[in-house]
Amino acid sequence: MLNNFEQSMNEHGGNIYRLAEELGLPESKIIDFSASINPLGVSKRVGDKIKKGLKDLSHYPDPDTKELRGKIAQYHDIEPETLLCGNGSTELIYLVPRAFKPEKVLIPSPTFSEYERACRMTSYKLKVKSYKLKKENNFDINPDEFISSLVTRHSSLPFDMAFLCNPNNPTGSLLKRETVLRIAEAAKKLKCLLIVDEAFIDFHPEESVIKDTHDNPYLIVLRSMTKFYALTGLRVGYGVFSSRLINKLKEFKEPWTVNTLAQKAAMAALGDNEYIGKTLRLIKSEKDFLENGFRRIGVEFFSSDANFYLLRFNNANEIILSLLKKGILVRDCSNFAGLDGSYIRIAVKSREDNMQLLEELSLWQKA
Repeated sequence: MLNNFEQSMNEHGGNIYRLAEELGLPESKIIDFSASINPLGVSKRVGDKIKKGLKDLSHYPDPDTKELRGKIAQYHDIEPETLLCGNGSTELIYLVPRAFKPEKVLIPSPTFSEYERACRMTSYKLKVKSYKLKKENNFDINPDEFISSLVTRHSSLPFDMAFLCNPNNPTGSLLKRETVLRIAEAAKKLKCLLIVDEAFIDFHPEESVIKDTHDNPYLIVLRSMTKFYALTGLRVGYGVFSSRLINKLKEFKEPWTVNTLAQKAAMAALGDNEYIGKTLRLIKSEKDFLENGFRRIGVEFFSSDANFYLLRFNNANEIILSLLKKGILVRDCSNFAGLDGSYIRIAVKSREDNMQLLEELSLWQKA
């Protein structure tokens, strides 16, 4: 049974419900390393805001998310008119190609699979080209090579859209702000839309390019409140666009996609400096703990600038199934383009959970 379950689970992480059902356990007993969510959970400020917001559930949510956009704009020091909120950043990932109908798209490999899926849903004629990341280079993006790939000297069909995930999922590699801006400037000259997905940038906010869209009408920046703020079940994301782009996007966007509690929770989370500081300290401490543990027991891992790690094992599938039987869910990376079946991704969680994972991996390394 678990073999079939594991095969069905490698599309995305976070499906604790199915594993709990398979094992006959309550969901609270599943340790989920497959989804990279803040182990602190939602902040007290968010919890209090949600409770107070229950009285408003008999009303429709604000379709324009005006108050939320104002809060986001204030937090990032940008204009609220440049913002569009969505049901998680995934809604916007699908909205952008649906609105602009690209003909040729460049996507790194491996990276978040929804970019390619979202693009292919727009047209069967769409061409997607992979920029392949190399294991020997720690899966880092070489900006010169990426820019060179955008320049289609020997093709009559130029790239009109490209994606970057920064830090990249599932590798955890981070591009510096000046490097992203160099790629964005090259895309601008080629009249190619560059979508920079900053779902994990909250761990390195100084490298964000969210304030730079006003200088580049071809630059789009997407943000998620799922990972850092743990608003996973509420689904809140937002994007920053030039005025030319945002007006077009609004023609294709469904109304009321960000519910009332999600809007209130997001406003409460932004600027909660106590929670932000506590999160950054915890993640740093637990990353140090995990890296020391990986080295001690001989697990091959790749350096990460996010709250997850990409690990490599010769017997990854056996390890995944063994962990599943013990109620530990990790992310099978075999369905990431550019990775084979020897990779798994694990989230950085609490000390107790991280210790248990290292203990289980240690048993496999000794076997």
